[in-house]
Amino acid sequence: MNKNKHIENIPQNLWKLINQIDELKGQWVGGAKMNPQVLGRLKRSVLITSTGASTRIEGAQLTDEDIEKMMRGLSVQKFKDRDTQEVKGYYELLENVFNAWDKIPFSESSIQHLHKELLKYAEKDKLHRGEYKKIENKVEMINEAGQSVCTLFDTTPAWLTPKEMQELVEWTQEAISLKEIHPLLIIANFLVEFLNIHPFQDGNGRLSRVLTNLLLLKMGYPYMPYISHEKLIEDNKADYYLALRKSQKTLKTDKADISMWIEFFLKILLTQSEFAIELLSKENIEKLLSPKQLLVWQYLQGVQEATPGEISKKTKVARPTVSQALDVLLKLKKVERIGQGRTTRYKKK
Repeated sequence: MNKNKHIENIPQNLWKLINQIDELKGQWVGGAKMNPQVLGRLKRSVLITSTGASTRIEGAQLTDEDIEKMMRGLSVQKFKDRDTQEVKGYYELLENVFNAWDKIPFSESSIQHLHKELLKYAEKDKLHRGEYKKIENKVEMINEAGQSVCTLFDTTPAWLTPKEMQELVEWTQEAISLKEIHPLLIIANFLVEFLNIHPFQDGNGRLSRVLTNLLLLKMGYPYMPYISHEKLIEDNKADYYLALRKSQKTLKTDKADISMWIEFFLKILLTQSEFAIELLSKENIEKLLSPKQLLVWQYLQGVQEATPGEISKKTKVARPTVSQALDVLLKLKKVERIGQGRTTRYKKK
């Protein structure tokens, strides 16, 4: 089936969401010009939050506090080994994605390798880590007693899985390369199809969220490590499953329509983008600046306007560092530039 048809004729309200997300992305300042210690703390916090949320979506019981203790090497006795094994695998894999996303190619072999890493501590999964399923894996609704109540949907048969995964990954690679389809639509389509195929015996949901982080980082959404995507999914779990199921039911019909899933995905990402920009708000900005950048910002708060030379003289911060700090504050929309050349002055917005 032509996957482009899934994302043709996108309703205007979805384009509005995409434009809002991209506008916020433009306001985000990358880690290189912000206080690395603060960004490091944010990233560690998100790793714990995301790991907790992603594993709880799949039925694990650990709280974020339990996960933090566990990752510090403390024993969490009250939970079964399977939960702790799954948590450790997710945490370490997501950390690797955050730190080295630009070195991880998007390919079938990468997806299989990431699956292997995700389950590397899970004893029950050691025979099928990194390998496509050999037996069928229907997605079922489980009641509180752990019994299957009904089948939510049938996934791709095991014998067809390698073919469908190859087609999906090749389509996604080509779409990324051609740049004719907006990257957020490419990612949304990949995710709904990946979860419909359900290519591995276990770990598909968790892996899909790792791949979401990887693809969004690769597509130029750099704030993924600082606001948890997984937590927003967990907080909207009912809508997440509803949007997925309704869209998946149409995938192999003549009237494929994944707009409900795309809308859910974009709304989650818009909220994530808004939270990221909130990190740069007046209340948080002082936490995000380096000590010398902070001196420049504090000085400008106390004067009407000043030239870079005046700022350097008063704060005793080297002129090149002042210029870099002003660039950061301009991108954060905290100061504005007046005039040009030697008469250029800056003032707090």
